[in-house]
Amino acid sequence: MTERANLGTDVSQASLPQLLGEITRDMSRLVRQEVDLAKAELRQQAKVTSKAAGTFGGASLAGYMVLLFLSIAAWWALSNVMDQGWAALIVAGIWAVIGAMLLVAARRRLREMRGTGGLRQTTETVREVPGTLKGHRS
Repeated sequence: MTERANLGTDVSQASLPQLLGEITRDMSRLVRQEVDLAKAELRQQAKVTSKAAGTFGGASLAGYMVLLFLSIAAWWALSNVMDQGWAALIVAGIWAVIGAMLLVAARRRLREMRGTGGLRQTTETVREVPGTLKGHRS
């Protein structure tokens, strides 16, 4: 800090080591400030995300309860025209078909994700860093 006070605004009298030291300190300070800003932003996003996750959890529970009671109502409605056992099997069969369709869709999405190679975009940008620092693309 004393060197900075000696430099003032006139850098024409500063030596090369003094200028390099000043640049290094400024870059270090800038990097620290950027890291601190990123940490603060991540903390804020984590708070918002956790609140949203809790809300989704509540909505999921409510949706489950709706489906449960609709299934019971369908079972009772069907039991007016047939035996209760058969009505329950029909409702369970409908849910089995829905579950199987969701399973097939989930497996398809996982296969698509595996086919993309994971973090393809991140890998590409990390590979470009050395070339960028040298002044040309690799």
